[in-house]
Amino acid sequence: MTTFSVQRLRTGWEFKRTNDTKPDAWLPVAKVPSVVHIDLIAHDKIPDPSHDTNELDVQWVGEERWSYRCTFRSPRGDNDRTSLVFEGLDTFATVRLNGTVILESDNMFLEHRVDVTAAIKRPDGEPLQDTNTLQIDFDSAPARGRALMEAHPEHRFVGTLGGNERMAVRKAQYHWGWDWGPTLLTAGPWRPVRLETFQSRIDDVSIRYSLDESLKCCQGTVSARIDGGAGSHVRITLCSPQERLVFENRSEVGPGGLAVARFELSDPCLWNPHGYGDQHQYLVQVELLDHGISAHVVTKKIGFRKAEVINEADDFGKSLYFRINGVDVFAGGSCWIPGDMFPPRVSADDYREWLTLMVRGNQIMTRVWGGGYYEDASFYDICDELGILVWQDFMFACGSYPAYPTFLESVELEARENVRRLNHHASIVIYAGGNENHYIQEHFDLSYDWADKDPQSWLKTSFPSRYIYQYLLPKVVEEEAPSVSYRPDSPWNDGLPIISFDRTTGDLHQWNVWHIAMRLYQDYHQIGGRFNSEFGIQSFPHLSTINQFVTDISERHPQSATLDFHNRCRDHEQRLATYIRNNFKATDSNLKNWVYLSHLLQSEAMHYAYRGWRRDWGSKNARRCGGALVWQLNDLWPATSWAIVDSSRLRKAAFYGLKRDLEPVAAGVVRTHHDWTKAGAHPPAASAFDAWIACDGSLAAARLLEAGRGALDLELRFISIRTGLDALPPRRHRLAGVRPNGTTVVCEAAPLANPPTRDAYVILAKVLLGEAVVARDVDWPQPFKHFSFAESRGLRVRLAESRARIEITAARPTKGLLFTERRGLSFSDNGFDVMPGEEYVVEVEGLRKDEELEWAYLGMDECPEGLTNGLTKGLSKGLTGLTNGLTNGLNGLIKRLTNGLTNGHA
Repeated sequence: MTTFSVQRLRTGWEFKRTNDTKPDAWLPVAKVPSVVHIDLIAHDKIPDPSHDTNELDVQWVGEERWSYRCTFRSPRGDNDRTSLVFEGLDTFATVRLNGTVILESDNMFLEHRVDVTAAIKRPDGEPLQDTNTLQIDFDSAPARGRALMEAHPEHRFVGTLGGNERMAVRKAQYHWGWDWGPTLLTAGPWRPVRLETFQSRIDDVSIRYSLDESLKCCQGTVSARIDGGAGSHVRITLCSPQERLVFENRSEVGPGGLAVARFELSDPCLWNPHGYGDQHQYLVQVELLDHGISAHVVTKKIGFRKAEVINEADDFGKSLYFRINGVDVFAGGSCWIPGDMFPPRVSADDYREWLTLMVRGNQIMTRVWGGGYYEDASFYDICDELGILVWQDFMFACGSYPAYPTFLESVELEARENVRRLNHHASIVIYAGGNENHYIQEHFDLSYDWADKDPQSWLKTSFPSRYIYQYLLPKVVEEEAPSVSYRPDSPWNDGLPIISFDRTTGDLHQWNVWHIAMRLYQDYHQIGGRFNSEFGIQSFPHLSTINQFVTDISERHPQSATLDFHNRCRDHEQRLATYIRNNFKATDSNLKNWVYLSHLLQSEAMHYAYRGWRRDWGSKNARRCGGALVWQLNDLWPATSWAIVDSSRLRKAAFYGLKRDLEPVAAGVVRTHHDWTKAGAHPPAASAFDAWIACDGSLAAARLLEAGRGALDLELRFISIRTGLDALPPRRHRLAGVRPNGTTVVCEAAPLANPPTRDAYVILAKVLLGEAVVARDVDWPQPFKHFSFAESRGLRVRLAESRARIEITAARPTKGLLFTERRGLSFSDNGFDVMPGEEYVVEVEGLRKDEELEWAYLGMDECPEGLTNGLTKGLSKGLTGLTNGLTNGLNGLIKRLTNGLTNGHA
């Protein structure tokens, strides 16, 4: 008997333009998975689309047809079966084996399995021929999409981004271009291709379980679906995280090819979000036994946890937050877009680097956005391992999608297959039907009768995709992953007629800052919803990233054509300049300064959002805000965007701001902000401030509160920006009790004198355990442009001899101290404020022996030490250059003299 074996068809591939008949048209492919742009770049047929404006020069690629081919040898075996498995074909693909069509595909998100036994072997098991040719022809996705639009005039294909034909194509929607990425319409075998040989195999393993209210008893089933295993047996085992066998079952495969084992565990080791306990995972192994011989083995890891989405009526409307293993969790984190323009370039190591950044930044949830693709298994494996909660969108974004029968069939296959593939991942706690699709219904005034509950009638309206989000997808989730919650869309307002911007219920995409009304970012805390699943503000990538993709030095300035080209947001010039100039002095066109100000802008805005919304976490049964997911964590090409980490994986100031705001115990202080720039308004004579402590439900927060029982203080200082001295006497509040996993308000609407601009002061709030600083927050008067930083800040930056520790002090309040980042250099904190009388310590990794620290802070060009530092660095570099030049010149002269003497010449 032959056991299950796999041959991965990675190498030996070629590709060409399908219609190119020249003998030398076929070019080698380095490896599969791939897409055509990767291979064209490798052969210098197109420039790198991420550089300059090269994207414009490669648009023809998406309109062409492309072919890939390889050869493989036929496996031998009397009774063996052989299947070709295509894990993903992008997108309209016709597959031929030895010239015969064996598969036609039109959905990028589907896996295909084709039995090719008869095509490559005789009945006696001998090969029909030694070498088989596999060829895949890919049609143009936009061309086919336009044809589908014409074939279905009964549907409206409308959306806010990309070509409207994208809605007819089951392909990653961002390939049509988005407001943070390029238009690059790919084609190719984007996921692995493999050859499987077997007599019988395990087709699928499904694990379902439930935990009782006490979390002490776990009951479940392991189901194995067998292909060709009639009369065989299945051995199912379950091993604990400590590698101890806790369950074993052996049963015969039933007539339908199904084997089911029921298990029960007492006191199971639970999977928890990071910070809330261990991420325990059990190993499930299913072994197919044919006449006692192991024919095929499948293993999966499963983490047992109880994940609930709490939707309850309360004083604010209706809640939306997550409860994991009985503990309410404030879901602070970020949204995830695809990791690269070309998916095959994203490796498991890449996923690990990105997701590890999340954990280091105290982020606990990511939302896989619905305009990309269902991520590789390694993404979810790493989320399981690290304890990151996943909000998973289905792949529908910003569009009105059709609902003709073949389209619905494809969508159901896609949804069912991917939910089955992912249903064992403990990290996935919610599915959503897509991204902003009901907003499209509102925006284009498509028909929607809330009272109509008949799914079949929805198919006859101008918004037929309601059938997908509110009937088809929830049905699939209920059948395939019944323990995971489902929402029809994001945003989605629970139980109300669709109002995309309702702040009292459901999740909210709050784009009234930056987009729409362009509200002040200082208003974030006033306009939050029950769960803020999208919001953000733009910033440039790091200067070093800009220097990589802008190859023309003359284009390295704000408002250059190249930099504008790498910002796809509508009216971005107006929006970014407005927000910068509303808040900061920006009087020159120096790119380095604009990059810094944009980073500070983004960080400040996110601080107002996360600080205020975390305060709204409130208390049990009064969770005004259940979470905040910034748009977005990552970039997939070098761009000015909402990402808090740029495409070079360099962290921006906002990344560190989130990290501080999401500490287990965080201080918060904010004064009432008065926008007195409006016509007829004046600066107020007096104001007020609030101060509070926010705690999450993590073990670290619980330990700190236990250690500080009766000994925690909140100290407030009011420090002059101009002098660095206390403008008002400090206040110290002994905290009789701090609410665990909630907010403790210490001061509310406390009166505050509002002195003239020249004597303005910051408010420093510190949580103290004894004299140890547990948490800090600083509130500055707004906007920063009204205050002078001309007096020396007295900043002192000391690098320890080990080059692994930086100690910082300042004589006057210093805003946004930001050390320059590069790949391989890591700071424990960055972009923070430095207050007089405080010492700040930053741990640093990867600083080279000969490398100088570089930094910037707000107003650095105004104050004396800023100018001195600039002159010192300039002189240092100049002297170094002069010294190197003289040394090189002398060495050259000596070399020439030596050579001359050796050759007999003076």
